[in-house]
Amino acid sequence: MAASTEIRREIWILGVSPGLGREALLSSYLEAGGYVCRLGQYDELETGRPLGVVLDVSPFSDDGWGVLLKIKNSPTTWDIPVLPVFLSEKGKVGAVFPVAGFFTLPVNDQHFQDRMAVYGMTEDAETWDLQSMVVSRTGEEKISRAVAALGFEVVKGYTGKEALALSSIHPVYMIFSSQMLPDMSAFELQERLRLSPYSSNTPLFVLLKDVMKNGEKLAMSREISHLVRKEQLSCEEFLGYLRRKE
Repeated sequence: MAASTEIRREIWILGVSPGLGREALLSSYLEAGGYVCRLGQYDELETGRPLGVVLDVSPFSDDGWGVLLKIKNSPTTWDIPVLPVFLSEKGKVGAVFPVAGFFTLPVNDQHFQDRMAVYGMTEDAETWDLQSMVVSRTGEEKISRAVAALGFEVVKGYTGKEALALSSIHPVYMIFSSQMLPDMSAFELQERLRLSPYSSNTPLFVLLKDVMKNGEKLAMSREISHLVRKEQLSCEEFLGYLRRKE
């Protein structure tokens, strides 16, 4: 029998400094799930084209939020799926944040339309009257117009609590949320949405400022620290998130 010529694309781990070994446990989890993985660098993404990126955004990361912004700001890499995780100082997997995707602001209209089509989020809007929610302290008029152009009625929430209340009254088809809301992060909003039977499967897309100061990045990392529910996720728990991501 001829040898298989199938190319197994890799999953890369980013946001982890080389030489410290913080990626070891995460790598063992990925390998146990049958994935080829390695510790990568952003500068190699354009030519390497991994299957996806698992990105550390904890306070111990190597500029995890900065790496995410670079990925999602560049047309050469912004289509690569990113799964944010929280790794402890010693590399234990403390939390996984499987949001539907990321967009940087101001949104690129053509890229936005293309990605929504790839995600399969536009087909039902042509048949049904559907609502989508935009959650931001400012209302984000540009992204609201882009969502409306896809055929959705736009509902706005200005805090996480308001978004939770609105979604419990009338479920929406998908949600776009600023990463930092006045009362919680988008990651916390997603966790709380998943506790409700009306919104447990609602896709949530995160909106990022295209430029962040170091203080803002550190604040976001600290904001998600309280979402670490236990000392360490098991391999099975982690792979469950990854499978849902696919």
